[in-house]
Amino acid sequence: MNVTVADVRRVLDAAYPPELAEEWDKVGLICGDPNEPVSRVAVALDCTDAVADAALASGAQMLVVHHPLLLRGVSSVAADTPKGRILHKLIRGRVALFAAHTNADSARPGVNDRLAELLGVHPGAPLAPKPGRHLDAWVVRVPASHADAVKDAVFDAGAGSVGDYDSCAFELTGRGQFRPGDDANPFLGERGEVEHVDEQRIEFVAEPHLRAKVHAALLAAHPYEEPSFDILESQVGDLDPESALGIGRVGDLDEPMTFRDFVGRVGKRLPATEWGVRGAGDPDRMIRRVAVASGSGDSFLDTARKLGVDAFVTSDLRHHPVDEALRDGGPCIVDTAHWASEFPWCGQAADLLAGALDLETEVLDIRTDPWTVAAGASLDDDHAPTTTDIPEENR
Repeated sequence: MNVTVADVRRVLDAAYPPELAEEWDKVGLICGDPNEPVSRVAVALDCTDAVADAALASGAQMLVVHHPLLLRGVSSVAADTPKGRILHKLIRGRVALFAAHTNADSARPGVNDRLAELLGVHPGAPLAPKPGRHLDAWVVRVPASHADAVKDAVFDAGAGSVGDYDSCAFELTGRGQFRPGDDANPFLGERGEVEHVDEQRIEFVAEPHLRAKVHAALLAAHPYEEPSFDILESQVGDLDPESALGIGRVGDLDEPMTFRDFVGRVGKRLPATEWGVRGAGDPDRMIRRVAVASGSGDSFLDTARKLGVDAFVTSDLRHHPVDEALRDGGPCIVDTAHWASEFPWCGQAADLLAGALDLETEVLDIRTDPWTVAAGASLDDDHAPTTTDIPEENR
């Protein structure tokens, strides 16, 4: 059986549920025909021109990225615009584009789990927990004569699956009542007359991302002109913080070490960039408990302080928030390149798809970190500038 873009999307949506994405995020299928076949998927962090070219050269029919190409609103995707140029290139090459962003940050296993494990940190509770995972709980009323047909239809659409079980439902028998209006075309009863009918109340669950598909199947199989149904939110999973979903992870380091050595470990284990890795705090402080937040994480500085961790690893930090966090008795802080903290996830996503579907995957080893040149002087360097070396008008 051929794998399609829709199949790849289904696996990715199950691993990184779209409902975990932040409200401002734009995740999912960006371009591509869900019915097109896929035998090879390329994975990268960003969809740049170089990445799109590499995906085409690799023979991939689908490109999976972390950062959405159309995250910020655009009014045109004309081929002579930067984003339009990339989209036209992919569409002409019949390469679908899919993004899993903050939903992959919050999922388990996800971007933050991979970062924590790479640094030797147990991926425990999240820094910013999400409400517990939920399923859609459907309640449908249907004439007893059509109960089995409705159940079969919604089960074929993916509903009724719980763990290792499928075709799961609960039924109650009751008496329904309605009166068709003058313009109605009722399956049972007469216009203007109150009708009573023996009905089955059928309850089942479904993944939220299947809502539209289940709804369509329900309408197609239900005999009523206006079927009656409810969709409720059903909490699933345990309440253990260690398994909660959300941004960031907090856990113990595999072995205590000084902050100086920990910064060295981060630098060695993350992909190399010109930006490198910087540390703020006492180099001799012992590090035992660590918080990580892939990507931009200065909004979690206060959270990390309140949790009492010894070190916080994140990216895109600014001078004043870090300075204030250190003054307030917060943890030592490690600032990495944004790309470096998230790129290791690409291998996780590629392995996920290769294990779930009959296709080939490839991680495009292209450094899309935008910083290309670095320069600096050691504090011990005789040539390091002092205030007297800086022109007075620029001090």
